Amino acid sequence: MNSNAKEEILAAGRRMAQAHGYGGLNFRDLALDVGIKHASIYYHFPTKADLGAAVARRYWEDTAAALDAISADISDPLDCLRLYPDTFRQALKNSNRICLCSFMAAEYDDLPEQVRAEIKTFADVNVAWLSRMLAAGGAVEDKAVDQRARAIFAAIAGAQLIARSRADIAVYDTLIEGYRAAGLLPR
Repeated sequence: MNSNAKEEILAAGRRMAQAHGYGGLNFRDLALDVGIKHASIYYHFPTKADLGAAVARRYWEDTAAALDAISADISDPLDCLRLYPDTFRQALKNSNRICLCSFMAAEYDDLPEQVRAEIKTFADVNVAWLSRMLAAGGAVEDKAVDQRARAIFAAIAGAQLIARSRADIAVYDTLIEGYRAAGLLPR
């Protein structure tokens, strides 16, 4: 089994988890999606927990890279903050999916510890990036940076959940604009 198969499994696992959560990760369906025998998945991921952790790890690594690219390409931290909601909007545009880690976080009590750790890291990566942008942009007092970063992360994840439940990306856009009007996000 080659590394391309592993990448295809991770990509298919991401799509599946964004639509159905950790509970929806299924080796047989994953194998059908990738076009391999389901037993072949065990070569790379001996257990569902190993697969779930790898999918969640790849998700936060991709997110961290995307956020770093935003801050590398755009010099104004407030402009970076203005673009942050778009990172969550992309999942909604992709067949009304939601953030993989938000979906899995809702299943937290039923997750294996190794998956829980990756879900926590996703939140930590987002809050740390938001904190850096808020501090660099002077958007809030230093003592309030982390609190504001967590509030932004939670609000945007919540907006995504509400929009998904209505299968309407316009709901997301309206909520984000409301956050801007209320001062949670920069205009």
